[in-house]
Amino acid sequence: MSQLVIDPRKTALVAIDLQNAVLQMNPAPHAAAEVVSNNRRISDVLRAKGGLVVWVRVDINQAIRLPVDVPMPFEGKHLPSELMELAPSAGFQDGDLLITKYHWGAFAGTPLEQQLRSRDIDTIILTGISTNAGVESTLRQGTGLRFAFVVAEDACSGRNADEHRFAFQYIFPRLARVRSVHEVLKALA
Repeated sequence: MSQLVIDPRKTALVAIDLQNAVLQMNPAPHAAAEVVSNNRRISDVLRAKGGLVVWVRVDINQAIRLPVDVPMPFEGKHLPSELMELAPSAGFQDGDLLITKYHWGAFAGTPLEQQLRSRDIDTIILTGISTNAGVESTLRQGTGLRFAFVVAEDACSGRNADEHRFAFQYIFPRLARVRSVHEVLKALA
């Protein structure tokens, strides 16, 4: 494993779906409150060092509906708008960027790539819920756009612990540098 070096001025934290609806889903292996707390630790340090903090949320009511074998649990339901809002505990601040997505990944159909490129961002610290949906889709899309990624394992969580572990053991190390929040914070110090 290579030593992690992060230039905060060329780095963005991209936090996936830390919104009221998603935080109610009881993720594993890390509890939602732990994921939010770890994201807040990274965002506070990165922001203080001149990096960009990006919060991504999904508009569940406007999400793209595709013909699939297993539809989304909210399919056909209209959810209250407060469920699409970022959780207050996430720590959104003035100067942070808010991106609304309409499917799994944060790049497809959003201005995220353009916003990052216009700020000369080349590295993304990726976090959020759910590991195997929004996080993995964003990672796969972003590597195709030539962004470098650091994925903070304990600032992510999935629908279940087995899916989360599989992604972090077999998929993510081929696409990114996988580190703990502690290691990310140390690289930002």
